[in-house]
Amino acid sequence: QVQLVESGGGLVQAGGSLRLSCAASRLTFNYHGTGWFRQAPGKEREFVAAINWSGSRVYPESVKGRFTISRDNAKNTVDLQMNSLKPEDTAVYYCAARKASDYTTRYQDYDYWGQGTQVTVSS
Repeated sequence: QVQLVESGGGLVQAGGSLRLSCAASRLTFNYHGTGWFRQAPGKEREFVAAINWSGSRVYPESVKGRFTISRDNAKNTVDLQMNSLKPEDTAVYYCAARKASDYTTRYQDYDYWGQGTQVTVSS
């Protein structure tokens, strides 16, 4: 079965950077819409970034200009580079993939999920 595994979370001071990585088994990312979502305690799961089969990317305003999603087809990984981190970015970050090749911003449209990785930004 498809498995997604995130890595790279941790504790960082405000203004710092982190890079998250998502590796897949039994799924080739460049054929599938792939996204990153996050969920803070007591809040709904929130869209962070997505990339489709052609490499087109989309971000919400809250992270645009600070976060970058990228895909390495040779390694079959999808990364999330996070710069200028803020305390409000603190959450569990999830990698997700769709059976379809395009992305959406709705978490309900994603079929496969990783277990999540904690990102904590201190002020």
